[in-house]
Amino acid sequence: LVEALVAPVANATRVLDAVAAGDLTQRVDLRDGNRQLRGDLRRLGCVVNRMVDQLPLFTGEVTRVAREVGTEGRLGGRAKVQGLSGDWRYVTEAVNTMAARLTAQVRDIAVVTTAVARGDLTQQVTVEATGELLELKLTVNTMVDQLRAFADEVTRVAREVGTEGQLGGRAQVPGVSGVWKDLTDNVNF
Repeated sequence: LVEALVAPVANATRVLDAVAAGDLTQRVDLRDGNRQLRGDLRRLGCVVNRMVDQLPLFTGEVTRVAREVGTEGRLGGRAKVQGLSGDWRYVTEAVNTMAARLTAQVRDIAVVTTAVARGDLTQQVTVEATGELLELKLTVNTMVDQLRAFADEVTRVAREVGTEGQLGGRAQVPGVSGVWKDLTDNVNF
């Protein structure tokens, strides 16, 4: 009786050790010599094999989404694995949530920076963000605000001098620095 248990349990242990080492190619042999495993030993082998079959689907999808979004810059990817439950489902949902949030954040920033490139200084980044993406959001919004203030002041001074004939108008753009300050100073000469 003990002999009949040792080989099937050792076989399942071998496969589980392989999975723990990252090898998802091993399977439990549902035969012990010339006879089919039965009862709890067969069920153990089937459960281990089902897990081994499911893991490549899960890891493949998570890897695909990470590669698409993180490496290839293709936004909007989602991991799709049927029949997941428990922690497998939780991890898949977490990956999908991360990808969706990153997609929304990058796309919103792209909309605003594209608008700026086209001369539209009315857009702001409004997507929810935290951490470094929040810093990027705030930086882009500050840039748009400063560009708008600079453009408004230059337009005002040009109108005063060119259209209304009022000499001595000065552009006042608080908080600008670098090239924006230089441009403001040059307008004021």
